[in-house]
Amino acid sequence: MVSAWLFNETEEDQRELHQYSPNQEVSLEELAKVGVLHWTIDPETEFDKVEEICKQRSYSSRDEITISREKLPNYEEKLKTFFTEHIHDDEEIRYILEGTGYFDVRNAEDKWIRIACGRGDMIILPAGSYHRFTLDTTNYLKAMRLFKENPVWTPINRADATTDKHPRRVEYLNALAKAEE
Repeated sequence: MVSAWLFNETEEDQRELHQYSPNQEVSLEELAKVGVLHWTIDPETEFDKVEEICKQRSYSSRDEITISREKLPNYEEKLKTFFTEHIHDDEEIRYILEGTGYFDVRNAEDKWIRIACGRGDMIILPAGSYHRFTLDTTNYLKAMRLFKENPVWTPINRADATTDKHPRRVEYLNALAKAEE
């Protein structure tokens, strides 16, 4: 089961908790308001639920990624890339098979929400939403990546001045505004 909280901007390593004291928890309902979907599905006994979600959401392709020093070429460089704030043209769908890590997403006030995910968590981040990913201090995660078409992971970094005008970003912001009405 995921847990989430407001991210405390400190000088700590990105893999640390980054919680305020006291912690400022964020509910699943609050995550849903920014378009984040979540399921907890046991990989050994409930995998049919993953298949059902894939069918419902038209995910026709998948691969697996293992993020660790031993398994991922250019490990440190990849972690920096994953942790750079970005959006995608499509949803980002991850089903955690082993290990733990954090997805950070922006809320309506442009503050980071840190989402801790572990084995059995499936998370969907909407297209056009600013986010980033990092491992936690265990430095290990194995995940299934799901895609609507061919497996492609193309980040559109926020540092690019045109990102806020990207069609998917505009659609995402319009959907949030409509949900607030």
